[in-house]
Amino acid sequence: MISLKTEKDIELLRIGGKILSRVLRMTSKKIKPGATARELDEIARSIMKEQGVKPSFLGYRSMRHSDPFPGALCVSVNDVIVHGVPTQDLVLRNGDIVTIDGGLIYKGRFVDAATTVAIGKVPRAVGKLIRVTREALNRAIKVCVQGNALGDIGYAVQSYVEAQGFSVCEELVGHGVGYGVHEDPAVPNRGRRGEGMKLEPGMVLALEPMVCMGSGKIIENSDGSFATADRSIAAHFEHTVVITGKKPLVVT
Repeated sequence: MISLKTEKDIELLRIGGKILSRVLRMTSKKIKPGATARELDEIARSIMKEQGVKPSFLGYRSMRHSDPFPGALCVSVNDVIVHGVPTQDLVLRNGDIVTIDGGLIYKGRFVDAATTVAIGKVPRAVGKLIRVTREALNRAIKVCVQGNALGDIGYAVQSYVEAQGFSVCEELVGHGVGYGVHEDPAVPNRGRRGEGMKLEPGMVLALEPMVCMGSGKIIENSDGSFATADRSIAAHFEHTVVITGKKPLVVT
């Protein structure tokens, strides 16, 4: 069932989104060789606590994985695409590609966002992967207007990514958000123009292109994270976006 958000909801999402943007921006500055995923998670938790908000990922149980998630951030490195567990054993190195994905709750409203950062100098193709994934998100946002369909979002991502020589990670999708961590509808990163559910004002979507250098096939690790099956590098960017009667509203 799709929930349409009210003007009050959207205002609270805007505030929460601004806080989450700050959390990711400040945590990104600490991504460097020698830092651990746990340290990044602790930084994010500290900022959230200062801002009076709660991490929405902490303790979350997915339908696919019964163990509660142990962090405020997902920290995914290199071939790990999403849901990387922020452990002390995960030590970052020069040349790593690191995605931090965070969510928070502000006065009962949920927002979600992610960004990918390269540590130090990386091969040109990897730099291109990151730029293409970021641009794929921008293109997805642009078609989030009343009257378009979910298929338009998927087409915007897939057509651009594949034209640049990369692959959309199979099976991994965006989702509705606002009253919970994950809501309907699923928002695929592949699709055909005009197909699927129509977008209408009040819908709030977490758009998240996940792009890899290899085939696009994925595997699920024992800790609940997802990685590329061929161990190729992946990147991931995400914003929480509100469908309005005019242009899309990016709250994160």
